[in-house]
Amino acid sequence: MSLKSKHALVTGGSRGIGRGIALKLAEDGVKVAIHYFQNEAAANATLAKIRECGSDGFVIQADISRPEDVGRMFKEVEAEFGKLDIFVSNARPELPTFYQAPMSLTQDQWDMAMDSQAKSFLIGIQESARLMSRGGRIIGITYAPSARTGSWQNWVAMGCAKAAMESLCRYFAVTLATRGITVNALSPGLTEDSVLNSLPEEVQSLARAWHEGGWTPAGRLTTPADVGNAVVILCSEKAEWITGQVIGVDGGASLMDTVFPLEIQRG
Repeated sequence: MSLKSKHALVTGGSRGIGRGIALKLAEDGVKVAIHYFQNEAAANATLAKIRECGSDGFVIQADISRPEDVGRMFKEVEAEFGKLDIFVSNARPELPTFYQAPMSLTQDQWDMAMDSQAKSFLIGIQESARLMSRGGRIIGITYAPSARTGSWQNWVAMGCAKAAMESLCRYFAVTLATRGITVNALSPGLTEDSVLNSLPEEVQSLARAWHEGGWTPAGRLTTPADVGNAVVILCSEKAEWITGQVIGVDGGASLMDTVFPLEIQRG
């Protein structure tokens, strides 16, 4: 399932889930533009790993919460690659910029979540589609539970922004279908080397024990490589009939029901 000769842009590709996606694409021969916001060293480290895979790419800086930066980013991609085959919208701002309970949430925090996710994805789809021919792939990295539940209170702004991203996937899947461009979202489970690592150590330990104990049926947390593998599958020719979908990459975590304790569900 080689994607050799394809060109991709992965936002937030310098580390975590984005790095996992970039490396899996590179393993299949894709040249990758690695977006970063502040950590240029991490972006260059990812580029070095991409070259170890036998592929290539370049790093690109942008603040995805600023429309003018997003537009500039795609102009640089066009100048470097001449075209684009794969766009993965993965970047997320740091927790303090949006992480607040509903009654304490500020307008600035709300705007940061919406601008960095929904608005950025809107512009990103429009700009990437302009550079794509038939067979193009657009993928948004979401967190579907946060878009349909209200339990993680401090995630309210990001949950609403992710819900908007998922909706954009459906609308643009219809818009771009006649051009042979698919638009989908991937929803990882709680993932190692991601937002989890921004939380207190005690929270991380409890979360791992919770999922390893059975709330993820596969018995572990998601990894960036798991998400990268799913991206590669969606980018293949054999996935041309999959569009407008939100696909879980979570080892079955989204299948579990909180109505009964785990011991009862296991039977």
